[in-house]
Amino acid sequence: MKTTDIVQFLLFIVLLLVLATPLGIYMARVYNGERTMLDRLLGPLEKMIYRLAGVDAQSEMNWREYAGALLAFNLLGMVILFLLQLLQGYLPWNPQHLGAVKPDLAFNTAVSFVTNTNWQAYAGESTMSYFTQMAGLTVQNFVSAATGMAVVVALTRGLARRSARTIGNFWVDLTRSVLWILLPISVIGALFLVSQGVIQNLSPYLTVSTLEGGRQTIAMGPVASQEIIKLLGTNGGGFFNANSSHPFENPTPLTNLVEMLAILVIPAGLTVTFGRMVGDSRQGRVILAAMLLLFVLFLGVCYAAEVAGNPLLNTRGVAGPSMEGKEVRFGVANSVLFATITTAASCGAVNTMHDSLTPLGGLIPMLQMMLGEVVFGGVGAGLYGMLVFVILTVFIIGLMVGRTPEYLGKKIEFRETKMATLAVIIPAAVILVGAALASATKEGTASILNPGPHGLSEILYAFASAAGNNGSAFAGLNANTSFYNLALALAMLIGRFGVILPVLAIAGSMAEKKTAPAGPGTFETTSPLFVGLLAGTVLIVGALTFFPALALGPIVEQLLMFGGKIY
Repeated sequence: MKTTDIVQFLLFIVLLLVLATPLGIYMARVYNGERTMLDRLLGPLEKMIYRLAGVDAQSEMNWREYAGALLAFNLLGMVILFLLQLLQGYLPWNPQHLGAVKPDLAFNTAVSFVTNTNWQAYAGESTMSYFTQMAGLTVQNFVSAATGMAVVVALTRGLARRSARTIGNFWVDLTRSVLWILLPISVIGALFLVSQGVIQNLSPYLTVSTLEGGRQTIAMGPVASQEIIKLLGTNGGGFFNANSSHPFENPTPLTNLVEMLAILVIPAGLTVTFGRMVGDSRQGRVILAAMLLLFVLFLGVCYAAEVAGNPLLNTRGVAGPSMEGKEVRFGVANSVLFATITTAASCGAVNTMHDSLTPLGGLIPMLQMMLGEVVFGGVGAGLYGMLVFVILTVFIIGLMVGRTPEYLGKKIEFRETKMATLAVIIPAAVILVGAALASATKEGTASILNPGPHGLSEILYAFASAAGNNGSAFAGLNANTSFYNLALALAMLIGRFGVILPVLAIAGSMAEKKTAPAGPGTFETTSPLFVGLLAGTVLIVGALTFFPALALGPIVEQLLMFGGKIY
């Protein structure tokens, strides 16, 4: 363990917190309809969009109307993206003359990008045309991220309002998320990436001569514009198959740092937004502290495992890290940090091969996804997932003290508890049932490239990534088959909307409640004790749900590695 590595970790956390606070304040102003510096520029464009779409921006929705608009919008986006892939051979900006994507892969990809998962069972540079990348994938990177942000804002309103029947307007929340937050930061970020060497063009691929006298094709394309929103929106789908380990996507140590910050800055900032919108900044700080506590814990375990390395490769009597699969330009520390960040958020961008991590090191990214990716989580999705755990935590506390649980002055009753439980159980069931079916069928096991517990880990990781809407992969699994394309697409849909709908139901239910002043028996939800209880609830629920499966996969593989056997 190196001091310089620890300093880098601390520097990243400090920079993240410094950036998250002003961004969170700004986002609160955007969603509260307060004045911002961009109003004069974006206000007319926003009004034009509403006029063209026939949207009444002043009309608010109840939770059912909000959910209906959200589902309709995402269904339309999925159909359009599916058709773009089938028709890309006839569409412009296709200098390599790439043909239609096969239907099952096109369906999987359409579901993947609409659900903010960006699972890629294909190599982007050899499968998708420039037009499909820009008009299909990049557009969904914006609007799928904005969908998650809209949901958490709706939930926040539900918690903050008193005796209300509405939770906002989906179309307004979606539009303001894109125009005022995602688009301006993406423009600045894309220009920065171009300045560092990330390419942005519509040129045909280049064929060059190598030093050995061979011929090599170098892919070109509009990379920078997609790269920044794939990170900022916690999407993760890379323009290139190598993702953020490709020098055209991530060329320098500075871009590596900025890309890691981009993944977590909005999820962290939204906790500040939450505190301001509910009128108590301490509530947001408590949630941020719980997220940070879990993040530091998981980062420490993963780093320790990778620094220790594989004892079977120890030939000089000195233990040390293995560089197989690591990003050699940035070292073990930044490879581990990126892996922990991208699975703490529902991003899926990678700069190292997770399949090459030690069994214990690989368990951490997998477990973070299994927990519902609430350790910061995706934009919007992480915060509303953590708020679900807040509801479960105060419910458990209420049972312990014999008092009706409360949060923000509102009673947590049967309906809210039931919806919160569903939001936790649904993605967990998808992971376990999906992995079980894949492990017990010929179609599922035929794609495994490694035997034994590591093969099970590959399957578990795939379904955890899909249901958690992450999109990263262990890479030892051939997922571009009809079985996995359809099974993982279904997991992505259920994992996304099986959580969103209960969350919106909670928002509607809480908005209707009256608030009561805190009394002597009210449990304080802004204390360090509550931070520990919240983080503990997340860990206990995850352990009770997934420990048996993890014991058969990465845990037993780690023990067998110590015993001299590898897979």
